[in-house]
Amino acid sequence: MCGDCCGRGAGGAAEAGAAGAGGGRKRGCAGTALALVALAAAAAVAVLEGTAGGVSYVGDGWLHECAKWDADGRRLLVSNFFGAGVSELRAEAKGKEKEEERVVLADPDVAGRVALGLTVDAPRGRLLIVYADRLPRFAYSAVAAYDLASWRRLFLTRLDGPGDSTLADDVAVDEEGNAYVTDAKGNKIWKVSPDGEPLSVIKNATFFQRPGWINNFVGLNGIVYHPNGYLLVIHTSGGDLFKVCPKTGSVHVVKVKGSLKTGDGLALLSPTRLVAAGLVSRLVESDDDWETAVVTGRYVGPAHRIGSSATVKDGDVASNHGPTQVHLFSSRCIRFTPLAFTSKSMQFFKV
Repeated sequence: MCGDCCGRGAGGAAEAGAAGAGGGRKRGCAGTALALVALAAAAAVAVLEGTAGGVSYVGDGWLHECAKWDADGRRLLVSNFFGAGVSELRAEAKGKEKEEERVVLADPDVAGRVALGLTVDAPRGRLLIVYADRLPRFAYSAVAAYDLASWRRLFLTRLDGPGDSTLADDVAVDEEGNAYVTDAKGNKIWKVSPDGEPLSVIKNATFFQRPGWINNFVGLNGIVYHPNGYLLVIHTSGGDLFKVCPKTGSVHVVKVKGSLKTGDGLALLSPTRLVAAGLVSRLVESDDDWETAVVTGRYVGPAHRIGSSATVKDGDVASNHGPTQVHLFSSRCIRFTPLAFTSKSMQFFKV
């Protein structure tokens, strides 16, 4: 009995060993297949990235959510999402294959947060930037201002209230220096004084054009201040463009011919022309002070990237393409290449 049992045990062990060996081969095959898939993906990304030539910039971090051109400083200022800071890129270097971006701001009081939208307040020599909680938390929202020459902080203002569920996303500034910050989760706009004092909150049922979470998953997002005294704000999931009076809080839905779905960051190319970054970046034009508008141009960036912000540089429009990038759909394009398959970099090139 003992010998028979031991025999069966030995046979079982041998069978188990054979099965284990087969499993090892299967795991080996699976590993090889995954490696091949990774190589194929890397090759595909390399081809996509290789469609644009030009100057590369070694970057810090792998996700840059917003980029804005600082005309006085002749530099591009980029928010480092997970680093909760700002880097500068001197995008006009010539004769060099690569230039390093330089981290110019890393505020310890927002360590562990994320940096989102930013805007250059040139008349006052300031940069305004929005901070929020890392997802999936929605408790912290703030806006800060920094001196562009010294990077001295001028103010850091909390926007969320007790028990609020918020996601501060983008910021614009008016001619008096007041800041307007969108809440992509709560569909509202915070107004903050030039000194950082909270002034008011613009809430309006008009911001909710469509019912259901799918149409409000990402709400008010990109925002710009128009020289005629109002705000233009885009609703990402709904694709709606709003004209908002900051003095009265009145909200008008701009009747747009063409889709603005997935629209993100905005930039005014002129009083009658607006750029909306997104899965497809659009040029939008209005001849009646933004009562109505028409989508007159589209720019499709790299297939593996999503446009998240737009800025104007010397009459050209650059659209930042995440998760790590900046692009253009007039004469130039700037972008970050993906850390997963290549070095951290940014390129400046013609389209």
